[in-house]
Formats: sequence, structure tokens, C-alpha cells
Amino acid sequence: MTRKHQRLIGLLAAGVVLGVAATLVFQALDDTLVFFYSPTQAAERQFRPGEAIRLGGLVKAESVQHSDDSLKVWFVVTDGANDVTVTYDGILPDLFRDEQGVVAEGSFLPDGTFAATEVLARHDENYMPKEVAEALREQGLFVGEDGEKSY
Repeated sequence: MTRKHQRLIGLLAAGVVLGVAATLVFQALDDTLVFFYSPTQAAERQFRPGEAIRLGGLVKAESVQHSDDSLKVWFVVTDGANDVTVTYDGILPDLFRDEQGVVAEGSFLPDGTFAATEVLARHDENYMPKEVAEALREQGLFVGEDGEKSY
């Protein structure tokens, strides 16, 4: 076998090993590449307490409660089918309000409450993250620009 053949076999073997390694990495990262999980998806996945995720949906109407002596806030995130109670200790974004899109970063507590470390709200009148709109559309709750619900 010539040196040229040995090099070719070596390159092919390295290519196969690299391909297998890349496939394994992408399969392992598949679940973590999601921008956020809706309350329904989170209930189906049953995340471990302390596992960092993003939870997204709408702030349920009249669910926001503020602590009298601290910055602690409680509110409910819904996708129409399931609700998750969220706690957050900090200043909420200016655009945070009832029935608006929200994404909260944090983890579930053992009691099923979501402890947020960061809360993100939509940034203008016409914007809703694509993933939030799709999750709401799947539940039949998406409200379009004309104010009509899309079923």
C-alpha cells in the first residue's frame, strides 16, 4: 500500500469519526436549542427542579401580584391549555402587563412554581416572538393584528 493510499484511508477515517461526533453532539443539544417552552410543553416534559429553561406564553389577566415590602412579584403564564405560576424578585420590564407575551428564564421549584431569574416582555405593539405566536395559534388563542382571534 502506498503512502498516498494510507493518507486517503486516514482522512476517510477521520471524516467518519468527525461525522459521528457531530451527530452525537447535535442530538444531545436538540432539546436545549428551543427558545422557550410553553406551559403545556413544560408539563409534558416534567423538568427537574433546578433545571434552567425558558418559559413563554401570555401573562394571565389579573394574575399579577406585588409584594408590599419587596420587589417580589407573582404572576401566571398561560398558553390557554395550562397555567404556570411564576415568581420573580426584581424589576419587571416597562412593557410587562396582563395578556401580553412574556418569556421568563429560570427553573421550576419542587412545588411546581417557576422561579424566574429574568423576565422578558415584548418590545412594541406589533411584535410577538414567532414561537409564542405559534404556540398560541396551536391552542387557538392567537390574536392577530386586526384584534380577531385566529382559530
